[in-house]
Amino acid sequence: MPAVTVKDITILPRVLSNPSARARKVKSITTAPQGHEGEGFPVRRAFAGVDLADLDPFIHLDQMGEVEYAPGEPKGTPWHPHRGFETVTYIIDGIFDHYDNHGGGGTISNGDTQWMTAGSGILHIETPPEHLVVSGGLFHGFQLWVNLPAAKKWSPPAYQHLVASDVALLSSADGGALLRVIAGEIDGFKGPGSTQTPITLVHATLQPGAELRLPWNKSYNALAYVLNGNGSVGDEKHTVTTGQLITYRDGDLIVISANKTQDSKSPELDVLILGGQPIKEPVAWMGPFVMNTKSEVLKAFDDFQKGVLGVVPPNWDKSKRPLQRDGIGYKLGADLTGVHGTPEELQES
Repeated sequence: MPAVTVKDITILPRVLSNPSARARKVKSITTAPQGHEGEGFPVRRAFAGVDLADLDPFIHLDQMGEVEYAPGEPKGTPWHPHRGFETVTYIIDGIFDHYDNHGGGGTISNGDTQWMTAGSGILHIETPPEHLVVSGGLFHGFQLWVNLPAAKKWSPPAYQHLVASDVALLSSADGGALLRVIAGEIDGFKGPGSTQTPITLVHATLQPGAELRLPWNKSYNALAYVLNGNGSVGDEKHTVTTGQLITYRDGDLIVISANKTQDSKSPELDVLILGGQPIKEPVAWMGPFVMNTKSEVLKAFDDFQKGVLGVVPPNWDKSKRPLQRDGIGYKLGADLTGVHGTPEELQES
């Protein structure tokens, strides 16, 4: 799991916590079910079974891989629409191409992040490049969906490419954890991501036996997802392992510890730590659309069918992704429910 690494962690700024800071207690620990996405790549649905109110402002999180593809095996997703939120795609190992019908996108690999604001509506595709399909190789990453408040759901679609070298690199107080700040602020150090909904997003790697006591914005919620390894969370030392999501209660500090002994396959504890300012608005969600009301979701489906969200770019290589014209746009599939494992029936919260 390379992402971004450093030769000497002792030269990095150290994150120090206030001794009087109140550690957040653990609210819940859930295990992500495994499934397959798009054309068949393996995923873990990190937020499955967790109430949306405990996730706010987040909606959805997929861990993609970790998988070692043989030649000819790498897979992606077909073209599909989104409206009402932002997607954050972070690649830890491997290479992924991401394109949309507004001209955004490109190739990301080993610590890069693509930040897409779907806003009023967009079509996009996520796929391995042709050379990776031919060669095969290691692939591992995640995609996070960040909700937008009602006032920003109709924002123009936008795109950010964040290269690995842009992330803010910090060390834990004991020097045993490397922190990669992708968005938001930790102890005065800011990540490169520009977010419409205020959030903080950190990828932390803890060496065996290390403890991370991470200052956290009191007004934000707090979540942690174990990408690999074994450890404990909270001062209560609740045991956690690969594929588990932790939700925290109120407080000033997030506590995560790595076991002294790790598996040979996962010699370190890697954790995705995230939180944000809760939006506290009604959520209506079905398939690839996250809105505030049922009528807005149904309108999104209707707008997509009418071509309001746009069409697949005409210069897209359709020899790789064969699509049919329907007189308005391109047919992208008869059933959009279930895209990214999303609800096939309307969910309201």
